[in-house]
Parts: sequence; structure tokens; C-alpha cells
Amino acid sequence: MDRRTSMHPEQKRILQAMTPEQKLRVALRLYHSVRQLKAAGLRAQHPEWAEAEIWKKLRDIMLHART
Repeated sequence: MDRRTSMHPEQKRILQAMTPEQKLRVALRLYHSVRQLKAAGLRAQHPEWAEAEIWKKLRDIMLHART
């Protein structure tokens, strides 16, 4: 079983029961959470950077992200 593509049956049931709007809301929350976490990581790695630098680097990272 490939962990990257398999889901627990309960997760699959919940996802299948969601409307497209609900799925979109979940995906957007996940996207925003990832951005916040990555920004926090950049702040920890580069405490000397101004907020504008953090968000510019974050935009660059997200623009070139690969799966």
C-alpha cells in the first residue's frame, strides 16, 4: 500500500460526502496554513529579515513549488 495515495476508509467517506464548496474551503485553509508555517520558518531562519522580505521569499517559494 502506497501511503502517499491511500486514505483511511473514514477519511475517504468524509471526503466523498463533502460538497465541492466544502472541499475548496478545506484546500484554501490548508494553503493558508502552509503559507503561515513557511513564513514562521523563514522568520526563525532569518530573524534579520523584514516582513516584506519574508513575504517576498515566500511568494518565490510558492511560485516555484513542486509536488
